[in-house]
Amino acid sequence: MFVYLSKKIAIPNGLRVHSISWNKEKGWIACGGEQGLLKVLRLETTSPGSQQTRDAKARGLAAPSNLTMNQPLEGHNGAVVGVVAWNEPFQRLTSSDQNGLIIVWTLHDGNWVEEMVNNRGKSLVRDMHWNSDGQKICIIYEDGAVIVGSVDGNRIWGKELKGMQLHKVAWSPDSKKILFGTASGEIHAYDYHGSPIGKVVTHQSSNSGTAILAGIRWYHSRSSRSSGSSESQSPTLAICFQNGRVQLMLHDQDPAAILIDTGMSLRDVAWSCDGSTLALVGAMKIPRQEKEINAVVFYSPFGEHLRTLKVPGRDLFSVSWEDHSLRIALAVDSFIYFANIRPNYEWCYFANTLCYSYSKSGRCDTAVMFWNLHSGEKQLKYVKSLLSMRGCGEFCLLVAKAEQQSKQQYIAVICNSIGTPIDSNYLGIEPLFLYMSSTHVLIANKTGIYSWQYRASHTAREFTSSAQARKFDNRERVFHVDDLAPGTGVFHGGQGVEEGHIDFSSALTETLDPICGICASDKALVIGRESGVIQRYSLPKLSLEKKYRINCRPYHLALNCNSTKLSIIDVNAVLYLFDFTVTGPDGSLGTQVLFEVERKDVWHLCWATDNSDLFACMEKTRMYIIRSVDPEEPVASSGYICEFSNLQVRSAHMDEIMKNPDNPQDTCTSVHEVKSLRDCRELIKKVVIDDCFKFVEKNPHPRLWHLLAEQALEQLEMDMAEKAFVKCTDYQGIQFIKRLKKLDSQPKQRAEVAAYFSRFDDAEKLYLEIDRKDLALELRMKLGDWFRVVQLLRTAGGAGNDAMLERAWNAIGDYFADRQKWQQAVTYYVQAQNHEKLASCYQILENFSGLEGLLATLPDGHTLLTKLGEIFLNAGMAEQCLKANLRCNNIKAAVNACVKLNQWDRAVELAKSHSFPEIDSLLLQYVSRLLDDKKFLEAVELYRKSNRSLEGAELLQRVCQEQQSIGASPLRLKKLHVLKALLVRDHQERLKNLSQQNKGHSTTQSSLEGLLHQDTTVGQTSFIERAWHGAEAYHFFLLAQRQLYQQKYSDAVVTAVQLRAYVDVIPSRDVYSLVALTSAMSHSFAVCSRAFCKLETIPGLGEDIQEQIQALAMEIFTKFSVRDEKPQTHTCYSCESSIPCHSGVCPNCETKFPISVLTGRPLMAEEGVVWFCGVCKHKAEESIEDNLQFCPLCHAPID
Repeated sequence: MFVYLSKKIAIPNGLRVHSISWNKEKGWIACGGEQGLLKVLRLETTSPGSQQTRDAKARGLAAPSNLTMNQPLEGHNGAVVGVVAWNEPFQRLTSSDQNGLIIVWTLHDGNWVEEMVNNRGKSLVRDMHWNSDGQKICIIYEDGAVIVGSVDGNRIWGKELKGMQLHKVAWSPDSKKILFGTASGEIHAYDYHGSPIGKVVTHQSSNSGTAILAGIRWYHSRSSRSSGSSESQSPTLAICFQNGRVQLMLHDQDPAAILIDTGMSLRDVAWSCDGSTLALVGAMKIPRQEKEINAVVFYSPFGEHLRTLKVPGRDLFSVSWEDHSLRIALAVDSFIYFANIRPNYEWCYFANTLCYSYSKSGRCDTAVMFWNLHSGEKQLKYVKSLLSMRGCGEFCLLVAKAEQQSKQQYIAVICNSIGTPIDSNYLGIEPLFLYMSSTHVLIANKTGIYSWQYRASHTAREFTSSAQARKFDNRERVFHVDDLAPGTGVFHGGQGVEEGHIDFSSALTETLDPICGICASDKALVIGRESGVIQRYSLPKLSLEKKYRINCRPYHLALNCNSTKLSIIDVNAVLYLFDFTVTGPDGSLGTQVLFEVERKDVWHLCWATDNSDLFACMEKTRMYIIRSVDPEEPVASSGYICEFSNLQVRSAHMDEIMKNPDNPQDTCTSVHEVKSLRDCRELIKKVVIDDCFKFVEKNPHPRLWHLLAEQALEQLEMDMAEKAFVKCTDYQGIQFIKRLKKLDSQPKQRAEVAAYFSRFDDAEKLYLEIDRKDLALELRMKLGDWFRVVQLLRTAGGAGNDAMLERAWNAIGDYFADRQKWQQAVTYYVQAQNHEKLASCYQILENFSGLEGLLATLPDGHTLLTKLGEIFLNAGMAEQCLKANLRCNNIKAAVNACVKLNQWDRAVELAKSHSFPEIDSLLLQYVSRLLDDKKFLEAVELYRKSNRSLEGAELLQRVCQEQQSIGASPLRLKKLHVLKALLVRDHQERLKNLSQQNKGHSTTQSSLEGLLHQDTTVGQTSFIERAWHGAEAYHFFLLAQRQLYQQKYSDAVVTAVQLRAYVDVIPSRDVYSLVALTSAMSHSFAVCSRAFCKLETIPGLGEDIQEQIQALAMEIFTKFSVRDEKPQTHTCYSCESSIPCHSGVCPNCETKFPISVLTGRPLMAEEGVVWFCGVCKHKAEESIEDNLQFCPLCHAPID
């Protein structure tokens, strides 16, 4: 960072200022001092609508600032106003004086007026502090009194801290703690109710001075630094003592505090608004002198010294930061000094792309924006633990902490202009100094340098293999700064390599003269050391060429375009120029400084890429362009220089960009031209072309020659333009001149010149004026401006317009299609009658109605029909797919589509009607694949759709057996058996329909009879006849249990007894267990006894189960006799004999009775059977006819 004094405001009557505070919200500055001095000032930059603001070069700190408010506040009556504090959320100002008077001020009608007054009158107010939300204020008095009040003036609580001489106070960021500092340097923590928590451990001892507190500052902000910064764990609590000791802590109980000894007599301390910088003010002793000077020292949150600013005056009392942390205000004697801050933003410029990093709220990583300044495109990437970045040529370098725990703690990644990683490597040294040239990446710590010769030809595809490729070359080297022959350092393939990584141990050895800066070009590497030694190495060999010594400590180094001159900015912001080619008095090279009087307050510099004597530098808020030692007139600017080429300096106003980093505006960058370019433009406007030629000859530069050539072309001075193009080595321009001379008229030449300078509308107008619409059309077609081509064609006559118009429609359609605006593309493809691209757009838009309309318009046999068939196939639209394939006579594709869409009935129909022999093999292959994948039900459905119901039924039979073996539920087994039976019924219905359709055709009838005979011979007749057998078994099994749970025990035993006929389907153990249970519940112990007898004789039950059955039978039949308590009988309608109600066969006449699928009872009377299912052919009683809607067995609806 760089700091410099920019403005001074004098207080009238020489009154000394003791306190100062800058309102971050509105920019008001409150200052208090002697004799009741209290003022509110306001510095305001030029308004947004003014001319200075519209000028991009005068933005930010460079813009003029005016004192728009200077209001004295009266009320403290001659006392010293020692404390002023802003309540920013409520826009209140609180001030106190040495008499204990406290006044709260508010803004009314543009003026500050008293709102509340409090005068305790007992002791001096030492400090006061508002909490982060502005709701509470804590006021401490020297005698130990503490008052916490609200924003509306009410006292919340008060406390007397006995034995404490209070000195400083601070709220925690969450307003839950208050820290009280005493005059002896102790700090006590209390909660927000006033209850003590404990003491804060302080390290206040010092060899000199007393341990009096200078300040306590606990950083907090509206957008907390921890929300998005990579340094979310950085200290936020700063405790400063007047003896120069500073203690930085994460929180008040941090056991690992960072200690700093500034060597100053401190007076005040303040955090920057983003918490990244700590400013300490006080007096500093000059070495080897008794004199003291005022100074502001800046530290990072981790205790790293950033910069020291010397301030004139006798006493420096207080410091305060502006919003955005770009300025500070200092209370010095009877003056207010303002100092500008130039932060070290992480940014770089390469390939017309501005890359910068910033923190985003809610994210723990760092956002990196790649902003192409030419196209305006922005690419946002996120990098964890980003440390620094550099750019050169077409690539940039990002350095971050490595995530994996290894010896290589850092990673360097090379990216292109859209943030895509191109190459990467791990580092074992801390990247304190970075530089990137078009061929090398140089990274250094205090003692060693790492060189990486990267390959600019890498692509993203080669990114993964780049690390392995580096094992076989010498592209990476590490050497110590004290090595005399660094070119022989450790590299890949050399000694010290472990697991493909370079050995960094040689760069970690301590040195007495650490590195303080590096720079490089394609030819040389320059290293600056703290003692003032400059070491120059050749690249790519990395051999030490020479050492030089200068009388300053380098801070920023830069080489010019041909590596002959070196710019040096030292730690005091003084610029030196060093020429490696100048011979000194002793005959050595590079010992002469070009500037006899050094330039001061320089904080940025950039050499021109095409002139070794030109460079641009920033001094405070001015940009200087210097040729050798002669500066041009400065330009007001606060931008960071991105590039200096073609006599133009491009700068980026990073301060403005960081205010809205997600959406930077074009006005945040500016381009400044050097004087020679501006003068050449003025001469071109005022004098003849020959005088301009003489001026450019005296100030030669390719940009000036090109400017002269352009002007000569405008005046059709062909010879002069050709000379200028030759001077600037523009081969294309020379060829253009030759082509221009061949034209037969000046209007054509002027039109070509206008087109050459991209003034295409002027060129078209000139062509139309000479009635050459063909040339105008040719121009627009070359440009790809097809919209204008259409307009010209509609106004032009002549033959061939239809073909050109169709071409234009197609080109416009392609224009919208390339931008994925498919609906607009459809409009133009329709006009061009481009069916192929129209079909593609319809497909992307999923406009299937449009595809159907396109299908209807195409003639039979069109080549697009095949593609439409594929589109409809992928969309699952079977009918449209078949129509498209049949119209192009692609029967095979139609059959395959039916197979893929599971339309097997249509596939079989098409195969038969078109004699397609491969349908059976396709079906068998598909079924085999489904069976291999255990998708049995899908295979059954496939059989059904392909009119092979019997094969499906047989497969279902196997499925039922497998399901039964794994213990599937009876309900599922019933459904499977019903489905099997229905498939058999479909098979029978199909054969019946075939028989009726082919009745009278002897050949077909004979074939059908043969088929039926074949079915019989293979043993399928029994399977067909017993199709409903399994369904009946599980239907009655479920019915009996349902009746049992409904406590219809008599009905349950009747239904259960029917299951004896289905022991080939349901296991005997399950059948007779159910019979025994239902009969026992209905007290039909004769039936129960027979069931137990069957259970005891079932083989394979095991001894334990048989013993349990016998024990249960013994328990039942010792209590009950073996007879039915309420035997139920009915009369056989054939022989009129009485038989048990559960008997399905008459024992006398052997008449079989149908079983009701609703109740499970045998139907004894023929006239009582009035309901018959037309699907499964089963019966039920008449009394329940009106209550039935579906068949209880097959669940078919009842008509």
